[in-house]
Amino acid sequence: MIMQGSRMNPVKKSKYRYRTQMIITEKDHFSATNSHTPITTVLDEFYKMGPGPSSSHTMGPMRITYDFYQRISRLPAEQLARATALKVHLFGSLSATGKGHGTDRAALAGLLGKSPADCPSEFLDGITLHPDQNYQLNIGPARFELSLKDIIFDSVTGNFHHSNTMTARLLAGDEILYELEYYSVGGGFIEWKGYNPPEKGKPRYRICHARDLKKFLIDDKIPLAKLLLEQEMSVSGKSEKEIMEFLDQVTEVMIRGVDNGLKTETMLPGPIHLCSKAATINRNLHKTKKANPGRAITQIASYAFAMAEENARGHIVVTAPTAGSAGIIPAVVKALRDIKISQQKIREGFLAAAAIGYLCKHNATLSGAEGGCQAEIGVGSSMAAAMIAQAVGEGPRVVSNAAESALEHHLGLTCDPVAGYVQVPCIERCAFGAVKAWTAYCIASEEIPEEHKVDLDTTIQAMALTAKEMNSKYKETSEGGLAASLVLC
Repeated sequence: MIMQGSRMNPVKKSKYRYRTQMIITEKDHFSATNSHTPITTVLDEFYKMGPGPSSSHTMGPMRITYDFYQRISRLPAEQLARATALKVHLFGSLSATGKGHGTDRAALAGLLGKSPADCPSEFLDGITLHPDQNYQLNIGPARFELSLKDIIFDSVTGNFHHSNTMTARLLAGDEILYELEYYSVGGGFIEWKGYNPPEKGKPRYRICHARDLKKFLIDDKIPLAKLLLEQEMSVSGKSEKEIMEFLDQVTEVMIRGVDNGLKTETMLPGPIHLCSKAATINRNLHKTKKANPGRAITQIASYAFAMAEENARGHIVVTAPTAGSAGIIPAVVKALRDIKISQQKIREGFLAAAAIGYLCKHNATLSGAEGGCQAEIGVGSSMAAAMIAQAVGEGPRVVSNAAESALEHHLGLTCDPVAGYVQVPCIERCAFGAVKAWTAYCIASEEIPEEHKVDLDTTIQAMALTAKEMNSKYKETSEGGLAASLVLC
């Protein structure tokens, strides 16, 4: 993927002006060529858990080093007994721009055996607060003392297989006992030298576009949740129990992130010196006794702020569909919990949201570097609108119409992160995306569904076309919009 959900760490341009690099790889050109092949994306490829703020520069590297930790844990004891050190080398873009995204601390945490989905935020913060600290790691007979010095910012330029290349090494002195070259290819996806994509099952339902999905739902009268669950099982090979357990884990990570964000008041890292808002908004909302006609909207916004600020802190988030839009769906999940929607209905909502995300990924893009913020916040809001409609029991037309409206009203949204950080305007955009999702559902649930004029396929196509024609200055480069207008001083 092309840097999905990430903002490249800024390269200093002048004292107060920053810009970012945009990395585009061959495999992430617009997926219009995929429009006649069925969708085979599965849930654990889409909802990926790990540290923010960048899916390619933070989450991907931690997934890589955790994978390496697991691999060396399976090595023969006699090989491990000789080991004296573990080293990780960062190359290309990861070396040039990884410092501000916490690439080194995320890589160290994974190397220490911390799971990207479950790593405590306090542990990640501790690495930052105590950069010289040594950590003990025991793997079988091997004993290691690791620190940030073992994560090496290596060559920025070179003939790399991918712009985000890493190597992980198990050493005995200068002798390499085990080594693997990895690539953080965007969106939290990782590959390695000799990588072959995992085998997938044949989709039970051939779905390329929303109209294909509607045919099964409306003409064949297959319930949405049933269809999506059967599709997931047939492609992934997982059981219903495994799928539901995964969605429960996603729910738990999202709710934990929102709850942590609501009680944390800090200045966010980076040159903007942005103060967090979620805890303040939430506290003020509940301490006042006066009537507040906007209470429900403000509450949802505070939830989105909370998770988006956790992402900015480099804490654990879920790509939904990206790290940059990671505040939207958690806000909706928390709000659904507030109105006593059952966990089973929330699971079904996650399935509906994923279906919308799959369609956008398959026929347009999810990448801010490729499509602007309409591809991140717009798709996230569209997914969230579908989730609400499905979770509260609406039919497929309302689900589709809600998703379409939310996406339609983000068309043309540019990606212009100030100083290259996922903070301004990204955090507030998550809040607006969550509120727009709820608004889209409210309208779709009260209108006559059959009279909705614009269909979801048309809007996805419009998003793809808009993305193609959008000036590159407004695609995650921090060279246009607010990023060019706001001077940090």
